[in-house]
Amino acid sequence: MGALTRIASLAVLLAAWQIAALEAGSRLLPAPLAVLRFIVQEAERGDLAHNVGMTLLRVAISFTVAMILGVVLGVALGRSKAADLILDTPLLVLLNTPALVITVLAYVWVGLTETAAILAVVLNKLPNVAVIVREGARNLDPGLDEMARAYRLDRRSWALDILIPQLQPYMVTAARSGLSLAWKIVLVVELLGRPDGVGFAINYYFVQSTDVAAIIGYSLVFMAVMIGIDVLLLQRLEAYVRRWR
Repeated sequence: MGALTRIASLAVLLAAWQIAALEAGSRLLPAPLAVLRFIVQEAERGDLAHNVGMTLLRVAISFTVAMILGVVLGVALGRSKAADLILDTPLLVLLNTPALVITVLAYVWVGLTETAAILAVVLNKLPNVAVIVREGARNLDPGLDEMARAYRLDRRSWALDILIPQLQPYMVTAARSGLSLAWKIVLVVELLGRPDGVGFAINYYFVQSTDVAAIIGYSLVFMAVMIGIDVLLLQRLEAYVRRWR
């Protein structure tokens, strides 16, 4: 029933898009078939696969680095009042600094390199992960900590059997919100200073010819990829870690 509802909703959206395009009668609002035609042509040339692949690679690298650093930082902030007091303000500054500013500064300080691009995305995403995980670390069950001390668990066993299971729901939440944030920031990073990727392609077609079909086409393809990752992987992972409820 849920799948049929989603399909019906998509059909209504496409129909509304088609009607609006016909009414507008302008190249600034291409019909769905025009966008599909561009996607097919771009795929046949090989540009679509290359650009989407490069963006996915950047998302994967920056997402992984930001998750690892964010989880470690979040646990430290949640378990140590001193660390939280010292690092809370810098974290708030990063959280509230626009992604565009961080990206530009990364390119200025590091150069127009792949390292600067990844760094910009990590700095934008890391505070989001740290804040969510910090809340999880603050809400650990004290009874389980007492049990760990009673059984004299070493740090590794405590982390694997006590800490991580309690943090899993928070980590998955951070992953879902972080992924949706990361890919949008990657597009900005590519638009400003990369020679390939979805962001680069969107900027290219905007500057060269204001090709709206190309802009919408690349956006739809990458959105579909990201939604697929969320539905097929992250939502199932979230259901798994919350199964005890």
